[in-house]
Amino acid sequence: MLKRLHVILTLMALIMVIAAPVMAADTIKIAYIDPLSGAMAGVGDAGYKHFQYNADLLNAKGGVLGGKKFEIVPFDNKVSPQDSLIQLKNAIDQGITIITQGNGSSVAGALIEAVNKHNERNPDNQILYLNYAAVTPAFTNEQCSFWHFRFDAHVDMKIAAITNYIKGQKDIKKVYLQNQDYVFGHAVSDSAKAMLKEKRPDIEIVGDSFTPLGKVKDFSPYVAKIQASGADTVISGNWGADMSLLVKAAKDAGLKAQFFTFYGSGLGAPKAIGEAGIGILNSVTEWHMNLNQEEKNAEDEKFFLGYQKKYSNNGDVPYYYGRIGTEMQMLAAAIEKAGSTKSKDIAFALEGMKYQTPYGEVTMRAEDHQLIQPLYISTYAKAGEGTVKYDSENTGVGFKTIARIPAADTAMPTTCKMVRPEK
Repeated sequence: MLKRLHVILTLMALIMVIAAPVMAADTIKIAYIDPLSGAMAGVGDAGYKHFQYNADLLNAKGGVLGGKKFEIVPFDNKVSPQDSLIQLKNAIDQGITIITQGNGSSVAGALIEAVNKHNERNPDNQILYLNYAAVTPAFTNEQCSFWHFRFDAHVDMKIAAITNYIKGQKDIKKVYLQNQDYVFGHAVSDSAKAMLKEKRPDIEIVGDSFTPLGKVKDFSPYVAKIQASGADTVISGNWGADMSLLVKAAKDAGLKAQFFTFYGSGLGAPKAIGEAGIGILNSVTEWHMNLNQEEKNAEDEKFFLGYQKKYSNNGDVPYYYGRIGTEMQMLAAAIEKAGSTKSKDIAFALEGMKYQTPYGEVTMRAEDHQLIQPLYISTYAKAGEGTVKYDSENTGVGFKTIARIPAADTAMPTTCKMVRPEK
């Protein structure tokens, strides 16, 4: 009897060992490597919820490849390249082969290099890196990598959109550049100076200031410099607390200059400035919450409201990253196309992929892995007026489009010389 029981227990143990990899194989884990503590934790937490929401929607539809489900696994990098490399190793040790990250470019540069080295040394365990927000142009130019795909428009694409709009605003005479002191902020400054000189040589650059990333608690001295310069317009790539604190200081000082920003439309900025931003604060994005009203898209409105109900704390932190939905949908489509969850197979499937978003077709350009997509410049407006149905962060102000740039017009040339593995 004891011998028979021993045999049964042994067989059960063997079944569990065999079944474990099968069960694990039913889950596609994505490592989310972004700040979940410190000054930029609010940005990282919002991004995590965006990914979780989109994973939930895909899973509710049956996942991919006959039932494989997505799981978002968060890793706190504290916006530190060093911590990000530690978290990348932790993700790899857990068997995760897809990572996503966005904040900020100093982290992205370190991850690209580390992923390249890992994949070269480990051809049977390669990592795919999906970038949703790190926008230094070099990542799809001279530093391009087969393993890296960017779903956000890069700095030059966004500055091109902003300066094309400014070109037609003859009342803009003096521009101040206010950015964060790292590779991304300097890219914004350099690109703005070059494109303004080309498109509006009459505009005077009256200031070019940089602040350490996530370190400044009081931006009033910087706003005082902007006021003293006589600037009528500010261009800023600041994000996270550095954006909301900048616009709050501008509001408190009564600064009347217009702001053209990358990240002024969400994640703290609306709450910081409120109605003082109406007609003053502008942002360039691939999506904003009132697009569904402007273009009468009921499906997108349903999508947005679903997030509001589930994750946004009664609208306090609303849906913001339209591109995260695009990234997750295109990843799912690439896995189905490849019939595989291997990083190399997914990468080849993503190259050149076209995808229909609610607001136009986007293309993952094969030559540099840069997503080409429509962009919008939107401005603060009072909620309840016209198409501004939804306000942002319970402030009574929302966004309305003042310019739409078709996907083909957002594309910029690339210097990428892609090195691809054999299929």
